[in-house]
Amino acid sequence: MITAVLLIGLGIVVLAYSGITYKTRGKPVEIGALHIETTKSHFIPPVVGAVALVGGILLLVVDTRKA
Repeated sequence: MITAVLLIGLGIVVLAYSGITYKTRGKPVEIGALHIETTKSHFIPPVVGAVALVGGILLLVVDTRKA
């Protein structure tokens, strides 16, 4: 049941923001004495939020039918 609620919550957040973008560290670049940090951008599309939302609802329905 906890997993279902978490999936529903995450699905709603992703859909509300029309996808989520986050950044991670990339490979550092060193040219002589110059040191440059890089970042990579990642995007979670709204489709993933919809799948999480539907999956959470299905898990919740299955859990309530067992009880």
